[in-house]
Amino acid sequence: MSLADRVETATELLNTTIVDRPRAVIVVFLLLTGVFVGGLGSVQVSAGGLDAFTDGLPEQEAEDEVTENFEGPFQSDTQDTTQLIRTDSNVLTKQALVRDARLLERVGERADLRMESASGPAPIIAQQLNPSATTPEAYRRTLERASRTEIRQAVRELEDESRLTGSLSNDFNPTSVSASASITTVSHDFPVSFDDLTAVQTDIQAIADDGPGDVRAFGSGTTESEIRQSMTDSLTIVMPVVILLLLFFLVVAYRDPIDVLLGLVALVMTIIWTFGFLGYARIPFSQQMISVPVLLLAVGVDFGIHIINRYREETERGFTAVEAMREANDQLIVAFIIVTVTAVFGFGANVISTLAPIQNLGIASAVGILFTFLLFGVFLPAAKLVSDDLRTRLGVPEFNSAPIASEDSVLGRVLAFPAQVSQYAPTVIVLGLLLSGGVMGAYGSGVGTSFENEDFLPPEEIPAYLTELPEAVSPGEYTVTSTINLLDDKFGSSQGSTVTVYVQGNLKQDHALEALAAPNDNPPEPLAVGPGGQAETQSIVTVIKSHANQNEEFAELVARNDQNDNGIPDQNLDLIYDELFSSSASDRAEQYLTEDYRSAQIEYRTDSDASQTEVTAGGSAMADRLRFEATATGSVVVLAAVMDRIFQSAIQGLVMAVALTAVFLVLIYGILERKPLLGVVNIFPILVSIAFLLGTMRYLNITLNALTATILSISVGVGIAYSVHTTHRFIDEYDAATGAHEAMMVTLTGTGGALFGSMLTTALGTGALALAITPILGNFGVLIGLSVTYSFLAAVVALPPAVLLWERLHQWDFELLARLRPVMS
Repeated sequence: MSLADRVETATELLNTTIVDRPRAVIVVFLLLTGVFVGGLGSVQVSAGGLDAFTDGLPEQEAEDEVTENFEGPFQSDTQDTTQLIRTDSNVLTKQALVRDARLLERVGERADLRMESASGPAPIIAQQLNPSATTPEAYRRTLERASRTEIRQAVRELEDESRLTGSLSNDFNPTSVSASASITTVSHDFPVSFDDLTAVQTDIQAIADDGPGDVRAFGSGTTESEIRQSMTDSLTIVMPVVILLLLFFLVVAYRDPIDVLLGLVALVMTIIWTFGFLGYARIPFSQQMISVPVLLLAVGVDFGIHIINRYREETERGFTAVEAMREANDQLIVAFIIVTVTAVFGFGANVISTLAPIQNLGIASAVGILFTFLLFGVFLPAAKLVSDDLRTRLGVPEFNSAPIASEDSVLGRVLAFPAQVSQYAPTVIVLGLLLSGGVMGAYGSGVGTSFENEDFLPPEEIPAYLTELPEAVSPGEYTVTSTINLLDDKFGSSQGSTVTVYVQGNLKQDHALEALAAPNDNPPEPLAVGPGGQAETQSIVTVIKSHANQNEEFAELVARNDQNDNGIPDQNLDLIYDELFSSSASDRAEQYLTEDYRSAQIEYRTDSDASQTEVTAGGSAMADRLRFEATATGSVVVLAAVMDRIFQSAIQGLVMAVALTAVFLVLIYGILERKPLLGVVNIFPILVSIAFLLGTMRYLNITLNALTATILSISVGVGIAYSVHTTHRFIDEYDAATGAHEAMMVTLTGTGGALFGSMLTTALGTGALALAITPILGNFGVLIGLSVTYSFLAAVVALPPAVLLWERLHQWDFELLARLRPVMS
C-alpha cells in the first residue's frame, strides 16, 4: 500500500468514526474536557516583564555578579527593597528630612514589614551629624535636635559622596542645599521563599499616605502587581469584545441559534483544553500568552465556518444529513490536517527562540492549534449530526441553512472577480505581485527592534474610551509608569547612559591597574566623551587618584609605587588596596573592587546620542582590550542583547516556518494529488502578505518586540489556511477538461464565502487585542488583524493567477512527456 493510500485510509477511518458514531465521539471529548479541567487549577500566572527575557543571558549574569559583588549608593545585598520617592520644593530642609526619618520610624515599628536597614538623605545626613545614630528613631532625634545651619553644613560636607548625591535628583544644588526629589531605599529581611513583596509595598504606601508630602513606595512588588493587574484588566476588556464579535459573526455565518451554540461550546472547550495543558505542563501564563486564547478562538471559528458551510452546500445538493457530513468531511478533513500542520509549523517555529517567554508562547499556541483541529474538525461535525438528528426528532425548525455565498450572490461575484481578471494576463499579475512584494519586503527589512519596560507596563494615562467603560470591566489605577517617568525626569542622566565592564582576575599583579586604564586613551567613539576624546570612567583607579588628592600620606604611598609617574601605581598593589580599604575611601573602593582583589567593575559614560547597539559594541570592544577576563554589561548592554535575540527569533522563526511549510505542502500535494508544484503555489500568497506586513510595520513605526517578534512566523501559521482551503477546494473542482479558470471561479464563489467570513472573524477577533491596556498587546492585535487581512486578499488576488500559471506548466509537462514517450520507446 502506497503512502497516499495509507493517508486516504486513515482519513476515511476518521471520517467514518465521526459520521457513524457521533455520540461516542462526543462522550470521549467530554471526558477529555473533564481531564483538562483538572489542570486549570495549576495554571501559574507570571508577570512576564523584563526579567523573564533576561534570565540566563551571559550579559545579565555578569550584571548580577556586579550587583552582588559591588555595593552602590543605594544597593542592597537583597533584592527585597522598597524605594520611597519623595518630591517637594526642597527635600533637604530640616522639616522634610525629619518627615523622612519619621516615615522610616513608622515602617520600622511594623514587625511584619521586616525593615533591615535604610539608606537615603535622612539616614546619611543624620549619621554625618551623629555617627552613633543607627536606627530610624535615632535619625529623627538627631535631625530634630540639629539646627538648620548644622544640617546645611552636613550636606555640603557630603556633596562629593555618591551615597548622598546618588539618592538626590539631578537638580541638587550644594550651595543652596536644595533638591526637588529624593530616594530612600528600605531593605527588608525576608526569607528566600518570601514572594509577597507586593503586599509589603502596598502597606508602606498606605503608611506614607497617612503622612504629609508626596511619597511613592516603589519596587519590584509594585511593578509585578501592576503588570498582573494590567493582564487581568486586558483580559476583562478584550475577551468580552472578542466573544461578542465572534458571536456576531457566528450568528451571521450560521444564522441558526443551535449551530451558534455548538460553535460556542467548541470554543469554550478549546480554551479549557489549552489552559488545562498549560497547568499540567507548568507553563506560566504571562502577558504574551493573552494572545493565545484570542488566536485560538479566531482560528476555531474559521474551522467551524468551513465545516458548517460545506455541510450546508452538500445538503442543498440533496444529500441526507449523514451523507452530507460524510461528503463535507471527506473534502475538508485533509485540508484541516494540512492547515493544522502548517499552523503548528508557524506557531511552533517560535520554540527555537533562545528567549523562554517566546518559547512558551510557541509551545502553547502550537498545542492549542492541535486542540482546535480536534474540537472543530472532529467534535463539531459529530455534535452537528447529533443536534440535527435531535432537531428532526423534536420537530425543531431550521432557521437558515443556506451557505454564506453562491455564484449568484453579490459576495460570490466580488470574490470571483480577481479570478475573472487573472485569465487575461496571469504572468503579468504574478510578476507585478512579485515586484510589489519585493519592494515592500525591502522597505520592511528596516523595521526596528525594541525591548523596554514600557512595552509591558500600562500607559501613564489610560485612554478615555477605557475609563468610560462600566465599573465591572473598567481598568484600575496604574502608577508604575508615571513613577518610572518621574525617576527618569528627576534622576536620569542627561549626559548619556553608562556601560559597565566586569573584570575578573588577579588584580594584585603589578600591571593590573595600568591594564585597567590603558584602553581609556583611545576608546570607541560611543565612549569617547572625555577631554581629548578619552574615555570618562569610574573605577578603582579613579578612587585611588581621588583619595590621593585628599590624603597626603596615601599620595606618598602611591608615588613611591608609581614607576612611570602617571598617578597609577604599578607595584605593591596589595599594599595600596589594603591602605585604601582601611581608609575613609573604603565605601567608594568597595563599589569598584572586591575585598579579595579578584573582581572589579569599570563604569564608562557613553555619548547621549549613541544607540544601544553602538554602546554595546563600544563596551564589548573595551572589554576585549583588557588583559583580563572581562564582560561588558549594564542595563543598556542587557537590553541590546535581548533586542538582538528578539530579531534573531523573528527571522529564524520566519525562515523555519516558511521552509517547513513549503516542504510539507510540496510533499503532501505530491503524495495525495501528484501535483507537488501546488505546494509552491500555496506558499506564494503568504510570502506576498508577509512582505506587505513587514512594510506596514515599518510605515506604522511598530517595532519587533517581545511579542511582535512572533508575528512573522504566526502569520505563516494563520495566513496559510486561506491558501490551503482555496487550493484544496480548487483540486476538488479541477478537471483538465474544463480548466483551472472555471475551477477557481467555483472555488472562490463557494469556499471564498467561508474564507471571507473567517477573515472577518479572525481579523476583528484578534484585532480586539488593540484594546488591551499594554502597548505590547495592542500592537500585536493590530498586526495580527492586518496579517489575516493581507493573507485573505493574497489568497483571493495572488492565488488565481499563480494557479493559472501552474496549469500551463502542468500542461507543458504532459506535452513534453507525450513527445518524449515515442523517442524513449
